[in-house]
Amino acid sequence: MRGPLFYSKILLFGEYGIIKDSKGLSIPYNFYNGALKIDEHGTIATIKSNDSLRRFADYLENLQKEQPSLVSFEIDFLKQDVEKGLYFDSSIPQGYGVGSSGALVAAIYDKYAANKITVLENLTREKLLELKNIFAEMESFFHGKSSGLDPLNSYLSLPILINSKDNIESANIPSQTVDGKGAVFLLDSGITGETAPMVNIFMENMKQEGFRNMLKNQFVKHTDACVTDFLKGDVKSLFGNVKQLSKVVLDNFKPMIPAEFHKLWKKGIDTNAYYLKLCGSGGGGYMLGFTEDIEQARTQLKDYNLEVVYNF
Repeated sequence: MRGPLFYSKILLFGEYGIIKDSKGLSIPYNFYNGALKIDEHGTIATIKSNDSLRRFADYLENLQKEQPSLVSFEIDFLKQDVEKGLYFDSSIPQGYGVGSSGALVAAIYDKYAANKITVLENLTREKLLELKNIFAEMESFFHGKSSGLDPLNSYLSLPILINSKDNIESANIPSQTVDGKGAVFLLDSGITGETAPMVNIFMENMKQEGFRNMLKNQFVKHTDACVTDFLKGDVKSLFGNVKQLSKVVLDNFKPMIPAEFHKLWKKGIDTNAYYLKLCGSGGGGYMLGFTEDIEQARTQLKDYNLEVVYNF
């Protein structure tokens, strides 16, 4: 058995902000993917995945008992497959902010949900929200608290525009320019990040009035502007806003940026060669970079792995 492929995602804009109703924009990233498979013999990796799925199946059984109106699964069928050696075969790096658990949640929902909402339906806002709520509950098994966006993106394989918590829609993003010098890229920190501790730091900071004001008046303001600029294709305005966002993050989200990258982050802002921002919750994994000249950015960051995600 091999299930369909589910892709990783990149939240271009909105990390942390969407918790406080900023806009967000999430796009599928087809470079990484995962699929459900059955391995009857078992390697160390497949057994570890299988153990995790066994616990996940128990969690889902409990979830449908507690919230029968939200979602129901063919639990017996899922548990039978787990006994046969079900695992998630994935190239998506874990703890890198590109949605490894999101793709797994999408795959499980796709195969085992009863009365599932399918991608082929007319996806009204209500259906998108319903899916997002189901996925948020499912994914909280992995993170403690989830917005549901990563699995939604993976499940639909469409760009998702978040206008606010209760207002999401699929989005059309401008076509890529094949020979464009400008680019969005992933920068590998070489460190695995843990989502839960980073979110905890953020929630602690939210208790301070100064931090809340900064979030509303600077972080959310520039995030919203970035989303608008990106969707309009206004590259000049976009880079101005990304620079401001990069500064705000460096000043106020230091724990989320691995210490050895603080100087590199500042160098981008000072030279305008590139601007860095968080990709996911931070603390490691990937950082997201924006540059108007990818060759210049490659030169400045020659000691690091860059993966281009999108060309302007």
